[in-house]
Amino acid sequence: MHTDTDRCVRAVQSKDARFDGWFYTAVRTTRIYCRPSCPVVPPKPENMTFYPSAAAAQQAGYRACKRCRPDAAPGSPQWNERADLTARAMRLIADGVVDREGVTGLAARLLYSPRQIERQLLAELGAGPLALARAQRAQTARLLIETSELPMADIAFAAGFASIRSFNDTVREVFAVPPTELRRRAAARAGGSRSRASGTGGRTAAGAGRGTGGPGTGPAAGGTLTLRLPYREPLTPDNLFGHLAATAVPGVEEWRAGAYRRTLRLPYGHGIVALGPGPGHIRCRLTLTDPRDLTIAISRCRRMLDLDADPVAVDDLLRSDPVLAPLVGKAPGRRVPRTADGAEFAVRAVLGQQVSTAAARTHAGRLVRAHGEPVDDPEGGLTHLFPSPEALASLDPASLALPRSRRTTLTTLVAALASGDLALDAGTDWEEARARLAALPGFGPWTVETIAMRALGDPDAFLPTDLGLRRAARGLGLPGTPAALTARAAEWRPWRAYAVQYLWATDDHPINLMPTG
Repeated sequence: MHTDTDRCVRAVQSKDARFDGWFYTAVRTTRIYCRPSCPVVPPKPENMTFYPSAAAAQQAGYRACKRCRPDAAPGSPQWNERADLTARAMRLIADGVVDREGVTGLAARLLYSPRQIERQLLAELGAGPLALARAQRAQTARLLIETSELPMADIAFAAGFASIRSFNDTVREVFAVPPTELRRRAAARAGGSRSRASGTGGRTAAGAGRGTGGPGTGPAAGGTLTLRLPYREPLTPDNLFGHLAATAVPGVEEWRAGAYRRTLRLPYGHGIVALGPGPGHIRCRLTLTDPRDLTIAISRCRRMLDLDADPVAVDDLLRSDPVLAPLVGKAPGRRVPRTADGAEFAVRAVLGQQVSTAAARTHAGRLVRAHGEPVDDPEGGLTHLFPSPEALASLDPASLALPRSRRTTLTTLVAALASGDLALDAGTDWEEARARLAALPGFGPWTVETIAMRALGDPDAFLPTDLGLRRAARGLGLPGTPAALTARAAEWRPWRAYAVQYLWATDDHPINLMPTG
């Protein structure tokens, strides 16, 4: 979009927040870059330059605006809408792959050479993978500087910088002040409004951003961070949290005190997150065993709640169908409930084949108790991490209270995941994953598309054989057979996964209702 100058200028002049994260406005006269919705008086059009990413603006020598904090904008929705090389690379960079494995590791995961990856990202985003990862580290650093009392050396380490000097230089370049000044200004803004957080030893207040924010609680090892996750409005949370709560695996997930809580398996350790709807944001409370996992944990939470979607584009298209229009009008901004771990969800999808939601939870709970890694949760009832494919690779099929055919399906899936023959992570090629899943025994269209929708994040995944979807379709006068319904749904592309959410919501099943308590 950043190449459509007229459209970008109109968005900036109208301060349209819907375009935050789609592009960034750089002002030649001030050398500052902003969100489209920046509250300051818009610059003259001839002084505007537009960039597709914060990293590109930073690389061109522009500093982040102190008013609108452009590095805290919601992420660009196109990275979760597309399955091409650039989108897959961006999802992996957000998941911290470059920081952990370097550009070589990123390229290896995508099966391209480092030079090809660099060339592709530069052509589309104006910045290479190192610059994009550096921008992400800067965001994390500011979050910790402004929201915690951690020493600067610890912050540099947690944010992924190789040295204190690199940390200081990056903060000065991106934010035009040294780290200590960022902290001083944050404290001045907060004034006396901060209050001690019970049991955390940190501070708590409101934050904002994709891995950045205003005051919160610093994530030292074993500590807790409280922040706000922004999203593009509107958002209807009912089916989002209803689905996660109704299908929660005992010990791994729970609904408690108005929040969905779950354990997270992360690269450097593990975490516990609590997520709940707030006015204009999602409340996020993270406890991490290793602060280096902060950015990755936030990225996975955003992905799980589909927070970087573009609900206006989705709803505009679906609203053009007279059958769906009333459903969209009644509850606009439905999101697709996704997952924090693709391999975990695939295992759960197999356990849920041809059984009720309650039975699927029971099967998964047994697997967790037998093979999951125990964790400590002083605040609730979470007891385990969901078992990894490696931990499940040695399970005895006879110990599973499942039909013989489903035992074979599960053990074959686990073997493929553990060996690396099947990947279901942020950088996975959606169509290749579908083909690999379909080749496994016991994987029919329903299971494959369920995994494509919730684990891979394909916004066009569709479940024409799902009984609930077919029942909803018939009730609205839509075709009831899978083939006819698929043909009718062609006009909903590329947002069929969202159409599924609107159709499911016509039922009063608990997955469609906001949990209570």
